[in-house]
Amino acid sequence: MRRVRVTRSSYSCPEAAQLLGRSSAHSCVWSGSMAFADLKRLLPVPKLDGSRNLIRQAWNLMNGVPGGKAVFSRLVGRMAPYTGSIHAQVTVLRSGYAEVEMADRRAVRNHLDCVHAIALANLAELAGNVALAYSLPDDARFIVSGMEIEYVKKARGTIRAVGESPVPRTSARAAYDVPVSLRDASGEEVAKAVLHSLVGPKPGTSSDRRDVN
Repeated sequence: MRRVRVTRSSYSCPEAAQLLGRSSAHSCVWSGSMAFADLKRLLPVPKLDGSRNLIRQAWNLMNGVPGGKAVFSRLVGRMAPYTGSIHAQVTVLRSGYAEVEMADRRAVRNHLDCVHAIALANLAELAGNVALAYSLPDDARFIVSGMEIEYVKKARGTIRAVGESPVPRTSARAAYDVPVSLRDASGEEVAKAVLHSLVGPKPGTSSDRRDVN
């Protein structure tokens, strides 16, 4: 057992255009079969410091349509390119809870032919982060200030991470712990992590007293 501590159907575009800050003049109809290669051309990189909870709004808009969860996951990967490098998909997301799956690919394996430790850490961070991000008030943001991860056994096959976050009621500066469990297809736990996250107000909001830095 190893333990590591690290510090530090289709839908119409008018709603999506509004979500992404695009004018309705550029709206169109997207389908779940749209080539993901087109996303980089069509979607700007969203800004999380606006007046809305973009993660919650995007998920609520996309998750119920064919291909919407995959599009949402790619959108998250556009916002955090390193996170996107493991090609994980958010499958369940609600207040205080997220499930994220990562397929077993050669690109995420190590020299022992099992899933790399850092790919598992990346997956754990993604699950914990989207659970917390979805749960934040509109005027709040967060940053991970530390992380602990324990590797229980070698990971092979599709790995599912479950993040269960607190639900902050205000954007007041505070520290929160977000536990994440990673399990293989048989349900056995392969790793467990705790993210230490700092929540605070977005700059420029009425509750902005101290920045999250």
